[in-house]
Amino acid sequence: MKAVVMAGGEGTRLRPMTANQPKPLLPVVNKPIMEHVLRLLKRHGFTETVVTVQFLAALVRNYFGDGEEIGMALSYATEEMPLGTAGSVKNAQDALRDERFLVISGDALTDIDLTDLVRFHKENGALVTIALKRVPNPLEFGIIIIDDDGRVQRFLEKPTWGQVFSDTANTGIYVMEPEVLDHVAAGESVDWSGDVFPKLLAEGAPLYGYVADGYWEDVGTHESYLKAQADMLSGKIDIEPDGFEVSPGVWVAEGAEVDSEAVLKGPLYIGDYAKVEAGAELREYTVLGSNVVVKEGAFLHRAVVHDNVFIGPSTNLRGCVVGKNTDVMAGARIEEGAVIGDECVIESEAYVSSDVKVYPFKTIEAGAVVNTSVIWESRGQRTLFGPRGVSGLINVEITPELAVRLASAYATTLKKGADVTASRDASRAARTLNRAVQSALTASAINVRDLEAIPIPIARYATARENTSGGIVIRTTPGDSQGVDILFLDEDGADLSQGAQRKLERVFGRQEYRRAFPGEIAELSYPSRVLETYVRDLQRCVNMRGVREAGLKIVVDCAGGTASLVLPQLLGRLGVEVLTVNNRLDEVSPTETLAERMRDLQRLGDLVSSSRAAFGVRFDPVGERITLVNENGELISDDRGLLVVLDLVASERRGGRVALPVTTTRVAEQVCRFHGVQVEWTSTSQDVLTKAAATEGSIFAGDGRGGFIIPEFSPTVDGIAAFIRMLGLVARTRLTLSQIDHRIPEAHLLKRSVPTPWAAKGSVMRHVVEAAGDREVDTTDGVRVIEDDASWILVLPDPAEAVTHLWAEGVDRDSAQDLLQDWASVVESAGT
Repeated sequence: MKAVVMAGGEGTRLRPMTANQPKPLLPVVNKPIMEHVLRLLKRHGFTETVVTVQFLAALVRNYFGDGEEIGMALSYATEEMPLGTAGSVKNAQDALRDERFLVISGDALTDIDLTDLVRFHKENGALVTIALKRVPNPLEFGIIIIDDDGRVQRFLEKPTWGQVFSDTANTGIYVMEPEVLDHVAAGESVDWSGDVFPKLLAEGAPLYGYVADGYWEDVGTHESYLKAQADMLSGKIDIEPDGFEVSPGVWVAEGAEVDSEAVLKGPLYIGDYAKVEAGAELREYTVLGSNVVVKEGAFLHRAVVHDNVFIGPSTNLRGCVVGKNTDVMAGARIEEGAVIGDECVIESEAYVSSDVKVYPFKTIEAGAVVNTSVIWESRGQRTLFGPRGVSGLINVEITPELAVRLASAYATTLKKGADVTASRDASRAARTLNRAVQSALTASAINVRDLEAIPIPIARYATARENTSGGIVIRTTPGDSQGVDILFLDEDGADLSQGAQRKLERVFGRQEYRRAFPGEIAELSYPSRVLETYVRDLQRCVNMRGVREAGLKIVVDCAGGTASLVLPQLLGRLGVEVLTVNNRLDEVSPTETLAERMRDLQRLGDLVSSSRAAFGVRFDPVGERITLVNENGELISDDRGLLVVLDLVASERRGGRVALPVTTTRVAEQVCRFHGVQVEWTSTSQDVLTKAAATEGSIFAGDGRGGFIIPEFSPTVDGIAAFIRMLGLVARTRLTLSQIDHRIPEAHLLKRSVPTPWAAKGSVMRHVVEAAGDREVDTTDGVRVIEDDASWILVLPDPAEAVTHLWAEGVDRDSAQDLLQDWASVVESAGT
């Protein structure tokens, strides 16, 4: 039986280590990862192996040759262009026609029992058997659900936290029958998990999953690379390092010289012919490659040092990686997470701070400080993007330097000469960061149209209308005057999709930004009449029939935000009597606390009731979301406000489709059914809701947090358009908001958040699926379990914080509370 080792990947996340060598050749305890894989294959009787290569293929072929040195017969299948995981195996089909074969990645460290995997495959008569492993963070892997017999039921490639329904990850190790290659197109880029397996599953082919007990680590990031070294030294993987264990956990290879006065605290590894002088201190999980010299007074802890490196006296290396043929001179200091590429020189007394990446063939001058001003600041986030874009404290986490790098990364994802809008709220911090963003964009050959201080809905509308390639919006974090959010828009003015966010994150993480040549520096312009165009188009698109005749009186609170720039001229054209408060731009306090917001809403209610207005509306400071007050001055909650506006829209349209997130009460379904309108349930992601609202037949969308989409005008959240739409609806129905509210059934929807460690989130979701048993399960976003009486619970991991959110809806409040408590106990027990 043959094996296929996939060794063609570039390993972009591991740069600069992989800038000039392929990922399979990265050493783990002084041997390339792929050599560990080949030795595992040999132990299980796979001596005839095909290696698929593409990126720097010659280096792989030159290192392993025909495999004679390790007692194997190796052949190579070279790709002229990347063909994907399935396409690369298809490229080697001529060598795999006769019998079943095993596929394994050449860059994952594992000791999985391949013999037992093949046995499982044969016993089940499988077409494909996928080796699975339970992992704490499944976001970077394909996740799979299998039944009790091991047959695959469902899988999803690289999910978001909202899509996680299991912690059982695809290891990329497969046993396959040769006919599976008939399902792979030749010469095209095809992936197993993304293309072939879903098709086979839909056709009912026998796909099985084998949950492995052994060790498996996908060495895809700098953190996992260091972890793999530590795990091997700790004995967590069934691979013994070469050399002699001179004391517990201290391994010394052949020819190494270690002075008796050196301090060694294992587990650690010292490679062939390395030299460690007296007074040097090597602590836990340090790995020295071949021919490394460590001088007196040097201190290394969790440091991985590749071959032929010189470590000078009194140096300090902690949790870092140093590439081969590099010199680290006297007194230099390299901090945790830093990666130094091959053939660099770190001169004396230089300081390389945490997470800095130094690419190959560079020199850091003596005494230089390479610090946080040139690296991505660590903010404890798992990803760059959070629920509000890129967020952090002003001038602490979000600095002008960071804004420049973010904008540069965004520009790198666009074509030179593209147009981008830039806008902000009224705060001074946003104005400062906006200037930094504009400089970075124009320096990267991107033309900038500066809209200045403007409501976010108008910025989104202008981005879509002017045929730009995207936009950047900077705003104060809602409820936190010390925070700032940087939002990135696509060409339609919507938030970037998950895929586009990941692309931007990859560029940002590699810090490989494009710069324009002097003649390509782009232009900065200030478009005129943006507000007037928005007002004109809004009036033309939104039905305002009957507003003048109704003689409505409205109270509007602009919250001291940018909505005050457009509402006066807009309302003046509508023929309604308006009392406006907080109609100003507040640079000093661009957002409000919860207490201030509730105080202003109470004041708004008093003004509505005393003036006998039809209703009141309060905008958020950027004009994106609204809160409603009825004619009695009573606050309408966001959940209830969604139902009221939904009822108004559905009663007039009598047909079509509305898009709502799965966290919305199912009373909304009753409202829609009554008016002959369909509901499309979406995930809680803003970009998914926006895409659903943009499809043909959509008449309305809302997120349950005061955000409404009016599709006939714009497919993005727009508080101003929603308010104008409401004016027309209220004028024509001749009903008050309280009357509309009273005719809608009461909802019993409760929410709770349960603290959950990051490492336990995948396990929590698997336990939720298992606890659901035979009940209906919906995985549109998170896991929603539906009871026989139509009550339901939704469990959704937070993408940015170590918590899991739960929503429960019952036939009454007590049953909802009981349901919430029961499932909170499931989450808590699974997360401990």
